[in-house]
Amino acid sequence: MTIAALAGLVFQSGCGYIVGSPYGSEVRSVDVPTFTNETFRRGYELQLTEAVHKKIELNTPFRLMKGPQADTHLTGKIVSINKRSANQNRYDEPRELELAIGIEVTWIDNRTGAVLAQRTTPVGPQLTHAIAHASFAPEAGQSLATATQDAVDQLATEIVTMMEAPW
Repeated sequence: MTIAALAGLVFQSGCGYIVGSPYGSEVRSVDVPTFTNETFRRGYELQLTEAVHKKIELNTPFRLMKGPQADTHLTGKIVSINKRSANQNRYDEPRELELAIGIEVTWIDNRTGAVLAQRTTPVGPQLTHAIAHASFAPEAGQSLATATQDAVDQLATEIVTMMEAPW
């Protein structure tokens, strides 16, 4: 059996691997304006937008563009940021804390007006709700800043993964 025939059998068997890019070729550019923030904690929207920009540039074939000339438009808003104590010492001082950031994201095709993201939440049919959790222990030298960066990176990865072409 030749190598080409063997490769053909593997591809026909549907082993779950994708040949080529997991992103659709019909989209070439995306406009990602600064996310909005509905919480009282400021600065998170800028950090998340920057992380999404970097992930798109590094992991996708999409070009970042400003305005309506882009093929698609990705908008998002931070709907919740919660920090809570996960573990305390006997003096009620926090030993470990958890940070949770909740967002809603909409990805729209500017050419047709179609919503490209298919996941939904109870909030609306065109919204994708994502939550990232990060833990940090001040005693171990971790801080809210390190936990924020971890959570923002998780969210950016989830957003860019949402932009992959459906199977």
